[in-house]
Amino acid sequence: MRQWSLLWSAHPGREPPVRRFAGVQPMSQTPAFAFVGLVHDLSDGQAQTRDRDLLEVLLQRHGALSVDWRRQGALAAFATTLPSLRCALELVNLLSAGSSGARVGIDVPVDISDRDTAKAVAQALAQNAREGEVLVSATARAAVRPAPGIALDARGPVEVPPAPFPVAAFRARRTEAAAAEASGCLRFDGFTLDPQRRTLHRDGAEVPLEPLTFDLLVLLASNTDRVVPRDEIFEHLWSGRIVSDTALSSQIKALRQALGDSGRAQHSIATVHGRGFRFLRPVTAREPAAPHRPVQPEPTRPLIAVLPFDNLSGDASGRVLADGIAEDILTALSKHRWIEVIARNPAFAFRNATVGLDEVAGQLGATHVVTGNLRKAGDRVRIQAEAVESRTMRRIWADSFDLDLAQIFEFQDEICGTIASRLATDLGVSEQQRARNLPRANRGAWELYHLGMAEFYRFTADGNRRAQDLLRMAIRADPDFAEPYTRLAYAITLEMVYFEGSVGVARLDDALDLALQGLARDDRDPHSHFVLGRVRLARQEYDLAIDALEHALDLNPYLALSHCGLGDSLAYEGRIDESIRHFQRAIDLSPHDPFRWAFHSYRSLAHLFGDDPKAAASAAARAVQVPNAHYSAHANLLAALGHIGDRARIARARSSLLRAKPGFTLGLARSRLFYVKRRSQLDLYLEGLTRAGID
Repeated sequence: MRQWSLLWSAHPGREPPVRRFAGVQPMSQTPAFAFVGLVHDLSDGQAQTRDRDLLEVLLQRHGALSVDWRRQGALAAFATTLPSLRCALELVNLLSAGSSGARVGIDVPVDISDRDTAKAVAQALAQNAREGEVLVSATARAAVRPAPGIALDARGPVEVPPAPFPVAAFRARRTEAAAAEASGCLRFDGFTLDPQRRTLHRDGAEVPLEPLTFDLLVLLASNTDRVVPRDEIFEHLWSGRIVSDTALSSQIKALRQALGDSGRAQHSIATVHGRGFRFLRPVTAREPAAPHRPVQPEPTRPLIAVLPFDNLSGDASGRVLADGIAEDILTALSKHRWIEVIARNPAFAFRNATVGLDEVAGQLGATHVVTGNLRKAGDRVRIQAEAVESRTMRRIWADSFDLDLAQIFEFQDEICGTIASRLATDLGVSEQQRARNLPRANRGAWELYHLGMAEFYRFTADGNRRAQDLLRMAIRADPDFAEPYTRLAYAITLEMVYFEGSVGVARLDDALDLALQGLARDDRDPHSHFVLGRVRLARQEYDLAIDALEHALDLNPYLALSHCGLGDSLAYEGRIDESIRHFQRAIDLSPHDPFRWAFHSYRSLAHLFGDDPKAAASAAARAVQVPNAHYSAHANLLAALGHIGDRARIARARSSLLRAKPGFTLGLARSRLFYVKRRSQLDLYLEGLTRAGID
């Protein structure tokens, strides 16, 4: 009889101490956690002690930092992920030869605040593993790719109570084919398969394969030691999307034909009925190929088609102008990295199309379609545009602009950039609503990201914490998805600025590390450079903050948030006129932005620092009218009124502030403005609050 061991039976009823190994480096901010459960034959009285001693020897050999012996198993911490994986594989291999066994789960925290979750994930993976199996999370998998000699096969989702969403699990194993794939090409019977360059050659001649067929070949050829289950193939090729068995049969048939097989003559791929498929040809390694970044499924981002605008003026010059407007909107939209845009020629092929927008969208594969028109009347021109969600044919955004015809070429870029900015704002809100309405089982990394942003924009302490949790889940679902890293960095920063989160070097370092991780995945995302600028400001790295924000605007001059962030940083430098111009630009670009209260609120500080309390009060008054405004907007209004001395307005504003933030004090205001560069600016702000009756 075999059972899970109680690994600390010598001390029933209480947790054992954590053992730290001597001569190892200190714990990193994001260590790897491996949870080990040992399985024993009860007839072997020495098994528990023997296996525990073996585990400690292996942990020390592979550089473990510590081991926490628990009743359910042993939780080991490693500085990095690869040693934990090698240790786990060696352990299950050694134990498989005797009367014992092990189940191991490995996870890596997203950031320093995620350690408890990582421990829970590692334990859940171990509990879901079969005897002799090592399961790793998606974040752990991302941390070790490529891992020479180790294959990581999709195992499916694992529930991690009390987390609201499951985590993806991957089965780790040693394999000669996996080692060959990680280090170079694979060879079998005259064929050379290069997974990195995505090519297949036979006797020097290239064998053309469709992308899915190629992925299927790599999966099968990398797992010659086993039958690859059908469910694993579906997950690997279609990433959880529901497709028919016919789709898989078509891919198998295409691959067999490419390799010279048929349904009857199965020399390369054998069908194991009721289970899956197995690659039959012997696979060997060849010389290494160039390093590559494994290709991951893209999040389900919006894909927009900008159709040619209708010319309602009836002349040739109007058509040229209408086409130019549509092309410039397409270009401006492409600067928003989270939005994908269909190229001009395929979209413009539907000029004067007689079919409906839903059919146009279907043929282009677009999730949204932008249409519009241009009308000239005398020396004036009107541009109208709208965006429609193709699935529901629901209009999500519309706007119009009027200007003098003589100014059209001077302001064309401006108008198109503004259209793109406003459309992007409303599209983001639409994606958040769509994510809320999806069934739990259908929510992937993209949906988790937008659910997190919806919570973020509540601008409450609870909303911020929920946003951080959801953004970490998005990273766990797809560790190569850049945006959740930088948005998590921003949420952590705002927790310190807005929500009384603890301010410390470690937390600021964590935010910076996350921002840089996001940029490492996509360094052309202007929003990520905006976040980097805000993190730099919180770290009081003022010049670096301005550099990052200016670079964000180089990448996308129409990103309202970047104008707001740059305006804020410039205000602390005393460059008030420049600061206010950027705030006004942010307001003009995105008047309905979820962050618009901040556009006005931070602008009020710039006016106050510029010795204009009336303008400061006017800007702050607009900020507090926005439903999701943070209480700091009320504090900014009160500080400005304190310098004006309007007692009636001060009384009303003070009452509103204390309703929004009961117990607000000067000490709280001072602690949350820790990043302000000039002491004189902070003193001016606090003086206004003091005059308004805040102690």
